[in-house]
Amino acid sequence: MILAREALALLQEGNHRFVSDIGNREAITSRARRLELAATQEPFAAILGCSDSRVPVEIVFDQGLGDLFVIRVAGNIVAPSQIGSVEFAAEQFGTRLVVVLGHTQCGAVAAALTTWSSGKYPPGHLASIVRAIEPAVETAGASSADAVMRAHVIESISRIYESSEVIAARVRAGKLALVAAEYQLATQLVDVLGVVDAATVG
Repeated sequence: MILAREALALLQEGNHRFVSDIGNREAITSRARRLELAATQEPFAAILGCSDSRVPVEIVFDQGLGDLFVIRVAGNIVAPSQIGSVEFAAEQFGTRLVVVLGHTQCGAVAAALTTWSSGKYPPGHLASIVRAIEPAVETAGASSADAVMRAHVIESISRIYESSEVIAARVRAGKLALVAAEYQLATQLVDVLGVVDAATVG
């Protein structure tokens, strides 16, 4: 299994291919790759991303079948089931890199800002998503949705580390790194915003 920094480099290289329209479409749909993966998988990175239809993770990073372990939920929130999924990728497959990927113009962030200004929560279970984003609104303030999104993904990698001894132990041992990242809809570029790894946690 490749190291976290190598996995991050692969994602960044893939994103640049996507932006440049030179992506490897064959890797996404190859029959040979499908047959190879029928028995096993070794995803080199796990991505916790938003459900937004404009941010399909494998395409944004120009990766194929079996390359990424993808967890998608509105607002890329961190909840017990998402943390459990990250733990599964790390423990089951030895995945060395976890990326929490937010994006500009996020509807879930906009809903959190609307709640912040109005004091009224949305109906149904959407309120639970809004509540998960509220700490970032408190951190960044209510002036900019993109600033809240950035605060949210940075806080999310800290929350994963602090909420899971399975993840924390692997980070401290240098076996796993957590990265906060932002996808910009206008440019299609992914920028790294923060890192939790053995160097940053001491």
